[in-house]
Amino acid sequence: MIKVGIVGGTGYTGVELLRLLAAHPRVELAVITSRGEKGAKVSDLFPNLRGQVNLAFVEPDDAVLQGCDVVFFATPNGTAMNSVPALLEKGVKIIDLAADFRFGQAADWERWYGMPHACPELLAEAVYGLPEINREAIRKARLVANPGCYPTAVQLGFLPLLEAGVVDPKSLIADAKSGVSGAGRKAEVGILLAEAGDNFKAYGVPGHRHWPEIRQGLTAVAGEPVELVFVPHLTPMIRGIHATLYATLTDPEADLQALFEERYAAEPFVDVLLPKSHPETRSVRGANQCRLAVHRPQNGKTVVVLSVIDNLVKGAAGQAVQNMNLMFDVPETTGLEGIALLP
Repeated sequence: MIKVGIVGGTGYTGVELLRLLAAHPRVELAVITSRGEKGAKVSDLFPNLRGQVNLAFVEPDDAVLQGCDVVFFATPNGTAMNSVPALLEKGVKIIDLAADFRFGQAADWERWYGMPHACPELLAEAVYGLPEINREAIRKARLVANPGCYPTAVQLGFLPLLEAGVVDPKSLIADAKSGVSGAGRKAEVGILLAEAGDNFKAYGVPGHRHWPEIRQGLTAVAGEPVELVFVPHLTPMIRGIHATLYATLTDPEADLQALFEERYAAEPFVDVLLPKSHPETRSVRGANQCRLAVHRPQNGKTVVVLSVIDNLVKGAAGQAVQNMNLMFDVPETTGLEGIALLP
């Protein structure tokens, strides 16, 4: 059994990790931390876990966490980097669901997150946890940076086009929408029901923290710097991301449907839909799945890719469990076979 610890078990990502790991046949949940809920039973805070998780929250103590095989950090940005070096020294593997280890350069972290990095020497070692690109590196990793939710949906949509060199890498546009759970479990006016309900808005247009993460990943795939316009939006729903992606074709003869189908034929968690399809966020709700459709409107020079994920599953906790499976040589789909919830 894989002995698992979770630091920060009271947010939406933390409880989603608990939901998935409680049913994982190869996992023993050992430690769940929360300073604010210390001593409270997990199932009292999250009644959906009653009868499934019998642990109580404890303070995030390094000595307790050092007894785990792997520790997930479902914490605010800037938290994991203070504890990771000591845990790695004790042989504990790390999966960080925040942004602490997503950038290759400390300067990029400091620019976008406004604080010095506590262990910049580990940035070169950290593996970016998008299995569809880095599967073999993840298998060997002891430190995995789980991708952000928007970056997962956007990169999976652009990936086949850039790998095949059939679009101009300086023409990329990502128009993405997210449910309010992407903002986390916190009291904030903009995500109150009376504020977010019956409303739709863009945000972060001058510069969103996920933009450099997406650009870094797509640049690595393209082999040259890409130019990306990324505009996120908040939608009046709880879960889900829908990314509408645009790029200018450089190869008018490319068979786009075949390109996507061949690229993802062996990927268990990417589903390429039939031509003329329009994936819906509800088709992936609760599932570790990305559904894609590729279009070429009016047979013109612009390719349009539609990409949907559940931001809490394939965009966060589910992808983290997928990475854990790879790191411990467990079949990749273990614990992630759940079907999306309808209606």
